[in-house]
Amino acid sequence: MMARNKRGPRTTAIHAGEGVDPATGASAPNIVMSTTYAVDASAGFSAHDMDEDSPFIYTRWGNPTVRQLETKLAAMENGEAALCTASGMAASAAVLLSLLGQGDHLIAGDTNYAGTAELIRTTLPRFGIEVSLIDTSDPKAVAQAMRAETRMVWTETPANPILRLTDIAAVAELTRERDIPLVVDSTFASPVGTRPLELGADYVVHSLTKYIGGHGDALGGAVIGSKAAIDSLSLEAGIHYGGVLSPFNAWLIARGAATLPLRMRAHQETAMAVAGFLENHGKVRRVLYPGLPSHPQHDLAQRQMQNFSGMIAFQPKEPGAEVAARLAERLEIVHYAVSLGHHRSLVYWIGTDEIMQSSFQLEGAQLESYRAFAGDGIFRLSVGLEDAEDLCADLDRALG
Repeated sequence: MMARNKRGPRTTAIHAGEGVDPATGASAPNIVMSTTYAVDASAGFSAHDMDEDSPFIYTRWGNPTVRQLETKLAAMENGEAALCTASGMAASAAVLLSLLGQGDHLIAGDTNYAGTAELIRTTLPRFGIEVSLIDTSDPKAVAQAMRAETRMVWTETPANPILRLTDIAAVAELTRERDIPLVVDSTFASPVGTRPLELGADYVVHSLTKYIGGHGDALGGAVIGSKAAIDSLSLEAGIHYGGVLSPFNAWLIARGAATLPLRMRAHQETAMAVAGFLENHGKVRRVLYPGLPSHPQHDLAQRQMQNFSGMIAFQPKEPGAEVAARLAERLEIVHYAVSLGHHRSLVYWIGTDEIMQSSFQLEGAQLESYRAFAGDGIFRLSVGLEDAEDLCADLDRALG
């Protein structure tokens, strides 16, 4: 996709989609909470009648505050358009359910966010969609999985929770040859770390609840791509599925997005310090962080990521469940809690056997590939914006 946004990332994050209110002169964006709008009698009753010049009619079809966020996100990802949804899962479902149908074949990474993994593994086959789960970090495996019926390749990079990377450009070359859309969940990287559209992807998915919102107080999701693709997706998913974003959440997330470049720089700086501390800790067996030379795909991370993010995975030397209980009891700064990408640091134990039973269901070589990263389990640590010294001291005290 050709570059469109000529402004720097910090300027874009602040100003894209926004402007001075012409009626009041307000510098900050307003929140438009109305569900319906007064229009003239020529406006159509169906969303099928709408085009880009149509007025706002009903907030499920379009809302000024949500539209501002969509414009901002498209600019940040260097895309043409965006569709905002009520959550990250709603964004994933919007793409998968709108673009795939009975008899289609999906190639998907075998390690994804648990909710996406379960949707792909259990829901899609009920609709007659065949799924091949592979390690998308191996482009040869992607090529070998291709069929005449293949209609999409879905990957997540870095992958949740093991931080395994997929070479987006290499996979995009394969999908482009076959005219198959490539969808990349880039939640862990954020638009500051990786912009998949620039590397050849067709759609980018984000859980806005995470880094882009950044404050742990608003659920949201987004899909970014070409205008034609997003217009089609909006009609199918936004209008018919109904999982639209609340204007108030859109306002909160846009406020968070304005500081994303600054926050991501701080997340990376602190994560590098914490990852180095953990790598040398006597109670830690292994640390996985793309910014460390010890990460098995560090070279790819350097080529593909402009920011290594704040996500760390680490394996303890002691049984994980025991260490988890200790961390939940002793941590004072880091919260023992799920989710990620917030200004507060968060950590959670993800046991390999447990995640295999509930979400991934991998066997054989695929399970061994997962264990090569995670062992018997990992702690997923989302490094926040606190001082690195305080985080290291908190973890050291809790690890015992």
